[in-house]
Amino acid sequence: CNYEAREFGCRSAMPAFKALELCPGLVILPVRHELYRAEAMRIREIFSEFTPLVEPLSLDEAYLDLSNLNSSGASLAREIRFRINKETGLTGSAGIAPNKLLAKIASDWNKPDGQFEILPGQVSGFMETLPVKRIWGVGKKTGARLAALGATTCGHLQNLSLAQLHTEFGQFGGDLYRLCRGIDQRRVTPNRERKSLSVERTFRADLAGLDEGEFELEKLLGELRNELSVKHAQRKVRVAFVKVKFTDFQQTTAEC
Repeated sequence: CNYEAREFGCRSAMPAFKALELCPGLVILPVRHELYRAEAMRIREIFSEFTPLVEPLSLDEAYLDLSNLNSSGASLAREIRFRINKETGLTGSAGIAPNKLLAKIASDWNKPDGQFEILPGQVSGFMETLPVKRIWGVGKKTGARLAALGATTCGHLQNLSLAQLHTEFGQFGGDLYRLCRGIDQRRVTPNRERKSLSVERTFRADLAGLDEGEFELEKLLGELRNELSVKHAQRKVRVAFVKVKFTDFQQTTAEC
């Protein structure tokens, strides 16, 4: 979803029919996954020329650990973005920071085609006014629970003790205590093991009834089995789940 379309309220992962309601003049291009993968590999090759410590997050996003290089992170980010544009014609945005949490947040700061740096001495001030919803793991429900506790910014959240957060959120409370202070000790892991695999489909017209749902589910299961057998044949499946989204965009998940 490009930035022109976003001005109409369209967003990534939105069903096409919904996007067309918001923007009737929308141009929808055919999906070309093989092209996207090929371009992603070209970009990762550029990354690997700068550092072997590259942790992909998706086709178009990755963490790079550049801490052992002589140049500054900001100058290296500019050079990488220049190389990507020169060799692929694509633009890129970058976040430069002391850890993964802050780098991810910073990467969204000057989109599209920009970069933003958070220096170590700026972390405390930066986190003070940052909305809690920018912390990874904080979705709508957690955000609402934090708001009920009077914490809408990371500065507010810092006023809650570790004991309070642990009582309210369990183990995640400890993560919140550290993350709202800009503390993140996760390393950039090039060979991170994939934890889950999924296939899903948004239909042009709503499915009417259980029979249609089961018919489409069987096709999705076939895709999933194929993906597992090709790429993860030696892995054991611990949990299987089904997610269903309804007409009003409410969703439910069942697992076993």
